Order: sequence, then C-alpha cells, then structure tokens
Amino acid sequence: MEVNLSPELQASLEQWKAQTGREPNELVADAMAGYFDELSRTREMLDRRYESVRNGEVSLIDGEEALALLKERTQAQRRST
Repeated sequence: MEVNLSPELQASLEQWKAQTGREPNELVADAMAGYFDELSRTREMLDRRYESVRNGEVSLIDGEEALALLKERTQAQRRST
C-alpha cells in the first residue's frame, strides 16, 4: 500500500524517525492501529448511548432547553465564586 503524505506530515514523520530511530512504516502502522482502536471504542460508546436512548433508559431534551440549562448552571457557578 502506498500512502501520500502532505509535506508537513512527511516532515513530522521524519522528525519522529530521527527521535525514535524507528522506521516510518512502523510509525505509520502504530499510528493507524491506534486510530482504529480509538475509532472502535468511540463507535462502541455511541452504540451503547444510542441503545440507552432507544430503550428509554435516558430521555432526550430539546437543544434550546439544553442551552438554557447550561447558561443557568454557568451563571450560578459564576455567582458562587
């Protein structure tokens, strides 16, 4: 597989190679593995949260209501400090 990198990313890769002594292929493979692990964990979290909403374990609130609650809490916190 061939991957085309921007000049900035290529420079970062070369810098990491110089600092770690590892080959660029290893660095890219580790970065991609970490990315896909994180993506998988994020997908699982979203699936669990969606199930909680779907099963009625949590209820949704309107965006305007959420913003009003956030503003109210922020103002209360500012008053207390």
